[in-house]
Amino acid sequence: MILGIDTSLGTAVAAITRDGEVLADEQSANPLGHAEVIGDLLRRTTSAAPAPTHMAVGMGPGPFTGLRVGIATARVYALGRGIPVVPIPSHDGIALGILLADALTAVETPRFAVVTDARRREFAYSVYEGIDDDGLPVRIADAALCPRDELDRRLAEGGAVRVDATSVSAAMIALVAARALGAGRTLASAEPLYLRSPDVVAAHPPKRVS
Repeated sequence: MILGIDTSLGTAVAAITRDGEVLADEQSANPLGHAEVIGDLLRRTTSAAPAPTHMAVGMGPGPFTGLRVGIATARVYALGRGIPVVPIPSHDGIALGILLADALTAVETPRFAVVTDARRREFAYSVYEGIDDDGLPVRIADAALCPRDELDRRLAEGGAVRVDATSVSAAMIALVAARALGAGRTLASAEPLYLRSPDVVAAHPPKRVS
């Protein structure tokens, strides 16, 4: 049983079995207020799945404050339960959802870019092409930032169809983790994929008065 958490866009918590059956799927679309809702979402999810064996967490790309809420929650919960954390690129979860939806309708998925709003007139994007033998999306370009006015031209040059995403499914994050575990693969490091450095920096020490 795998719990999934992602706070790269809204806040999402889900639980699935290793074969992909969704036991619980809770989410809040509010791009803010992650810390206010994540505890309740986690409580409702674990009431349906009280004995998880792994914790999957979306590592971004995402904003500094929102992303670290989900990652910190996942790490603390996993530490308390004595279960491993499985880091997953958030865009991989979105990509798997797109690929599975197309497969269900017998639609051939072209090369595509998962695009999320990075604010400040920028987008974050990752490029995918198909699904591999392990059932995982094939990422051919890792997450990158691009000015809004340049994105369509850059994707056209790479032959990728643009797919804008406004949410990340925690169930898909957990399913990516389940498939990666089954294949013995590591898809992301333990370091978050922050969009940019935090705006708030440590204050300078006070000047001495002479």
